[in-house]
Amino acid sequence: MRKKWFSILQYLFFLGLGLFLVWWSMQQIPPEKWGDFKKSLQNANYWLLIPVFLILTLSHFIRSLRWKILMKPMGYTPRTPNVFFAVMVGYLANLAVPRLGELLKCTLLAKYEKVPADKLVGTILIERAFDVISLGLVFLIALISQFDVVGEYAGQLLGPLFKSENTPIPYLKIGLVLFILIFILIGTILIIKKFPHNKIVTILSKIIAGVWEGLSSIRQLDQKGLFLIYSVLIWGLYIMGTWIGLYATAGTSSLGIAAAVSALAFGSIGMIITPGGIGAYAYFIAKVLEKNGIGFELGFANGTLQWFAQFIIVLIVGFISLGLLPWYNKKNTNESN
Repeated sequence: MRKKWFSILQYLFFLGLGLFLVWWSMQQIPPEKWGDFKKSLQNANYWLLIPVFLILTLSHFIRSLRWKILMKPMGYTPRTPNVFFAVMVGYLANLAVPRLGELLKCTLLAKYEKVPADKLVGTILIERAFDVISLGLVFLIALISQFDVVGEYAGQLLGPLFKSENTPIPYLKIGLVLFILIFILIGTILIIKKFPHNKIVTILSKIIAGVWEGLSSIRQLDQKGLFLIYSVLIWGLYIMGTWIGLYATAGTSSLGIAAAVSALAFGSIGMIITPGGIGAYAYFIAKVLEKNGIGFELGFANGTLQWFAQFIIVLIVGFISLGLLPWYNKKNTNESN
């Protein structure tokens, strides 16, 4: 019961944060510019959302193929449709509660493909690690291609975190965080060694062992090259989708692929901090495009349109996948019998 209430409060918090960012973004538009914002959305080329839809759906499919590669060293070869359906249902769940989808897609594969969920958690961690590295490379490309834009905006965002009136970097705070993390790690190891037969400790040990096996699978990959190719394709398709999305509104159609890379870099941060990126995604894109000489109201209109396209993709394909999962597996069960 307590866990249920915590999930509800977590969802309300992130949803509230997203709605606040929507309200805050609206406040950044001067009254005399509201007409431009509405006109930009009214005159947008919505037909361009079709290729964006197809491109991003393809990126999700490739993500499911990449995930399969991580399972192979553990001795599991789940069927591609089930993996893709699980990925899309996971994205659908993330619209409600951030990161809930990661657990849900592991649970779905455990149910339909008999892959232990604890081992899948390790593969999810590998995926996220590669996504962080990939996002870092996207930021690097954006910094190289638009140094003034990315450098200035990143400085505005991160400056307050690393500077104060008394000292340029809060070493004490950083040290305290590191100390707490090390303390938790050492404490966990000591508890496992001290009480190896305790029921809770046994469950914890099993989870850690499963996660470690999943993490270790990266060293045993037979298709490392293909894994890297899939990773490049996923993020390449993200960039392509964002670039095409810029052409959907008149105010942003003159921007090139460099602006799309910068928009994707900061927009990805927005997708992480609120459910489905509501509010944050459009706001970050608007601020980046503003640094490219586009009015905030026009950038926010384009960001809102691009967020809506991604939201619709996850909503439609996610619900279709949710319906197809039991049907596909029932059909295959009947055929095998």
